[in-house]
Amino acid sequence: MSATTPNPPSRNLPRRAVGLLSGIAIGIAAAALVGLVIVQGWQVIARYVLNDSPSWTEPVTVLLLSTAMSLGAAAGVHTRRHFSFHLFADAAGPTVRRVLQLVPAVVIAVIGATLAYWGWTLLLDGLDIPTAGADIPQSINYLPLSIGGVLMLVFALEQLFEALSGADPAIEGTR
Repeated sequence: MSATTPNPPSRNLPRRAVGLLSGIAIGIAAAALVGLVIVQGWQVIARYVLNDSPSWTEPVTVLLLSTAMSLGAAAGVHTRRHFSFHLFADAAGPTVRRVLQLVPAVVIAVIGATLAYWGWTLLLDGLDIPTAGADIPQSINYLPLSIGGVLMLVFALEQLFEALSGADPAIEGTR
């Protein structure tokens, strides 16, 4: 496939949908980081200015940090900036390059599925246990981990499909 050959419409729609999903994940991760700054800013003001430290800030901060980390890592998988081996693949021939596209995609898919499954299992296991200091379940921090795992799995399956179909992400215009 050359850089001037347009992608068939049947391949563009799923690629755009996955790209939109990645953009949403980045937006949520960025909002979580902004929320984290606001919550921690309030914690500092309440503790050192008002001398009345709120108890809810720590669990909310951990949830926001988990959200930013999990969704940001998943988006990094989509953009091939996380779990990738660029230098070796770029120096390899076409056959080795294809294998080097398949192996990381399979590894990421397995990791994503594992994170999704165990994150969801741990979330359900602790839903009835309240968090000290906040009116949220203790296991809520596993929800972003599970969602991030699902996103990693989706993004890895897209990369696996691209590798099996012969698409080369190194060629400009395929992403």
